[in-house]
Amino acid sequence: MRWLALAALLVSLEAYALGSKWLLVSADGKAEAGQRFELVLVTPGEPFPDEIEVRVTAGATEVQVSMKGEGSTDGPRRIYSGIMPPGATGVVSVHLWGAESNTVMLQVPRRDEMQRLTGRPSPAEEAPLSAEDPVYFVLGYREGWNARFQLSFKYRLFDAGSGYGAEQPWLSGFHFGYTQSSLWDLSAQSKPFKDTSYRPAFFWRWRSRDDRAWLDATRLGFEHESNGQAGVDSRSINTLFVRPEWRWKRDDGRELEFTPKIYSYLDKSENPDISAYRGYVDWRIRYDSGGQWITTAVARVGTAGYGSVLVDLSRRTRDMRIGALSGYLHIQYFNGYGETIVDYNVRSKAQLRVGLAIVP
Repeated sequence: MRWLALAALLVSLEAYALGSKWLLVSADGKAEAGQRFELVLVTPGEPFPDEIEVRVTAGATEVQVSMKGEGSTDGPRRIYSGIMPPGATGVVSVHLWGAESNTVMLQVPRRDEMQRLTGRPSPAEEAPLSAEDPVYFVLGYREGWNARFQLSFKYRLFDAGSGYGAEQPWLSGFHFGYTQSSLWDLSAQSKPFKDTSYRPAFFWRWRSRDDRAWLDATRLGFEHESNGQAGVDSRSINTLFVRPEWRWKRDDGRELEFTPKIYSYLDKSENPDISAYRGYVDWRIRYDSGGQWITTAVARVGTAGYGSVLVDLSRRTRDMRIGALSGYLHIQYFNGYGETIVDYNVRSKAQLRVGLAIVP
């Protein structure tokens, strides 16, 4: 433990240099799901609490964990212990809840085959089944009550660790993605769904293994979008797209993403002027404040000057301490043309909706 004491002393000095910021240290960078794990907390000069709350993030899942202090509170460091969430796997991040601190990365090994499906084995190997766009249900009022909800996921077709994926690693970049968005008219007599957009996609994703690379990742693929209707109500488009991805992360957990989606229309016979309202780029930016709010904005500008903006704002309900309710408080704002594909050339009045999200 001598090296740990030395490390604690060094990071303690760093804490004082940085100002009022707690620092977390792990002895070996490892933990096991459902088992006890320890972290060393280094004080910036403040008294140690008997118990701390940390946020454990594994992929798209975030869990609040209580850790109890052990041993003496004298000196610049104190050991805290807690239970790693049973569903955690792969590389997880841990940082203090409600106080400024650094983020500790821990390796949690996979324990069974089910976790191989939903877990995150390592930074270089993405989970086979993972979130894509936000998943939410929101409610609003505009000339009557209405709701909007969305489901979205992506699935990696080849496992990089076995079979064809192991023999040809480039195959592990192939994914199937699916997103479904629906508008629900709650004021009409029969409560009909106004429109639903179905967006299956097939794409190949490349990710950089070098932190110094100018591009973090990019996607190349094909997407079909339609409302599933026939006759005069039918709307559909087929596109080829490329989506470069840039991400900037800070030690305190804050993260900024810029992922514009650039596409070309292969078939738009049912809506030949859609580019005038939608354009050729979905300008997408996402900001995670590292413990409070997550904001995602998507803007479109058509070739005729028409356009739209969609803003999703989420806050973790556990941060708000309103009880055992999991997920996120979700606020959504839309303004412009094409809230659904059937109304691609119809301007909607500004709409604010509030609800819950599973994936922000």
